[in-house]
Amino acid sequence: MSTGLIALLDDVVALAKVAAASLDDVAFQAGKAGAKAAGVVIDDAAVTPRYVVGFAASREIPIVKRIALGSLKNKLLILLPVALALSLLAPWAITPLLMLGGAFLCYEGAEKVLEAIRPHAAHAHEAAVGAAPADPLALEEARVAGAIKTDFILSAEIMAIALSTIPESGFVAQAAILAVVGIGITIVVYGTVALIVKADDAGVALAREEGVALRLPAALRPLARALGRSLVKGMPPFLTLLSIVGTAAMVWVGGGILIHGLEEFGLAGPAHWSHDLAAAAGTMPGIGGALGWLAGAAFAGVVGLAAGFLLIPVVERVLAPLAKRLRPA
Repeated sequence: MSTGLIALLDDVVALAKVAAASLDDVAFQAGKAGAKAAGVVIDDAAVTPRYVVGFAASREIPIVKRIALGSLKNKLLILLPVALALSLLAPWAITPLLMLGGAFLCYEGAEKVLEAIRPHAAHAHEAAVGAAPADPLALEEARVAGAIKTDFILSAEIMAIALSTIPESGFVAQAAILAVVGIGITIVVYGTVALIVKADDAGVALAREEGVALRLPAALRPLARALGRSLVKGMPPFLTLLSIVGTAAMVWVGGGILIHGLEEFGLAGPAHWSHDLAAAAGTMPGIGGALGWLAGAAFAGVVGLAAGFLLIPVVERVLAPLAKRLRPA
């Protein structure tokens, strides 16, 4: 009897070791997949704050929470099962679907560029496709919906990159790795966004010696006030810069998706040009790596911007009227 109990305990210990090894492997593969998708993650963090700018301070964190929840739903309830199903049943459909998402990012980015360089044309386009609501509640709903829609495309790219890095393994292991990647990236992105949008409030509290600043030693309070004033003054231009980076991220990620998709379909010219340009820029001693990346991103951005500007009249004259006809009265 005691021998049987010892054998049972040995079996339990062995199973525990296998389970621990499996968990370690999931964590390792999730970290590897997340690192591979880091470029798109940074773009996601740069894009999101512009959806929060312009609202009352009391609404900033609730809006970020709503977008973060929408992002989790995108990743875990839609993209994860769809990615696994497509990889098993229709892997050929992944590239066209990603290209559609890339085209949407190009269109969104081109809209922002058009608004900056030709405001009248941008307003005419908005009127044709549906003007932004003036009511604050309706505007918040529209912003949140737009942010979740954009997040869906970026999340699809993240999940596709993550899936491509996972070695051949069982369905459950792949699902676990993708879930860890999705949850981890969402926490990182929207935690960063929350810190960014509340930095000016933290600056005000430090400048007025409120909260934590009030409990600082007297010698450190002038430094805290100076830091607070710097945050208050620095955040508006920083958010403007981040909005520009977010728009650029849309067009270069979208353009990159289109270039990669065209290569998959046998049209490798743009991909070769991008590679050659990056290789030529990368020969510069010392900063070659950074210049090579910038050259590739710039080429993808030009492709994305061109595709976005081509899509603006298509959306305005074809898709928007069609959507209005199909919309229930």
